[in-house]
Amino acid sequence: MIRVAVVDDERLVRSGLRMILGTAPDIEMVADCSGAEAVETVLGCAADVVLLDIRMPDVDGLTVLRRLRAAPEPPTVAMLTTFDAQEYLTAALREGAAGFLLKDSDPEQLVRAVRTLAEGGSVLDPGVTRAVIGGYLTAEDQASAARAVRGLTPRESEVLALLGEGLANAQIAGRMGLAPSTVKDHVRALLGKLGGINRIQAAIVADRAGLVTGDPRGAW
Repeated sequence: MIRVAVVDDERLVRSGLRMILGTAPDIEMVADCSGAEAVETVLGCAADVVLLDIRMPDVDGLTVLRRLRAAPEPPTVAMLTTFDAQEYLTAALREGAAGFLLKDSDPEQLVRAVRTLAEGGSVLDPGVTRAVIGGYLTAEDQASAARAVRGLTPRESEVLALLGEGLANAQIAGRMGLAPSTVKDHVRALLGKLGGINRIQAAIVADRAGLVTGDPRGAW
């Protein structure tokens, strides 16, 4: 069972997400709260996945994200955003966000996203994909991405390319014919070689280095 917590300053948004996710047989909504009580609530309920509003009036989402990621066993955190909050996206990415979802995401897409996050994958709503990649690439140009991937083994480069498609470890394992534990080891190694970055940052590096042949939005 995937344990999910929702953090948003709007009660209506929290109720809507609880209703949507509550229909999935493999998802358990363990908490919903506003930003002020988020860190204590989320860590107290041992959530696996957190859907976190990126911009809140009491405690902003970036502060909550930073505190959650500093926990000994941090949950996977995806940011809930709107089209007018794009200036926050790059900052959230650098703080360790594992995904970005629009608040008006399709219910089926939302459920799939939670499952992907729980499996160790990354999620980007098509509506914010290019904003996230574009913002991050102001600091990571094509040449630096190419230099970074040259230090990877051929197998690690292949795994990175599939990360660039937004695939979770189990999906990568199926595509490559490897054990999930082996893929997990490759992912851990390549993230370390790329400077201790997270999966979305790695996916962006893969895209910028030319390893992703298709449109990554198709997978995310």
